[in-house]
Amino acid sequence: MECGEKIVGRVDKKFCSDYCRNAYHNTRNKDRKNLLRNINNRLRKNYRILEELNPNEKTTVSKNKLLTRGFDFEHLTSIYTTKTGKVYYFVYDQGYLPINKGFYALVKRN
Repeated sequence: MECGEKIVGRVDKKFCSDYCRNAYHNTRNKDRKNLLRNINNRLRKNYRILEELNPNEKTTVSKNKLLTRGFDFEHLTSIYTTKTGKVYYFVYDQGYLPINKGFYALVKRN
């Protein structure tokens, strides 16, 4: 299915070698893997930014500071709503809560 070489062996064999089998599946799944890789890279970058700006596990930072470092508000791993209705956005265990006038409270979930 990959290289067109003659196949020797079992009747239901589809590939001449492990190399051709792997190459075929890697090519077939390339677009899906690129999408996942790009999303994971964005999540990692967001996590590093939050971790860097929040060394003491609780702080306040401006939206501009996050954006300047390349933070992407579209990529997160979970949302937590408190009983009082506050909505925290998390990238793994690092989170942020929008507060007044373009500022965010950064927190770490233990």
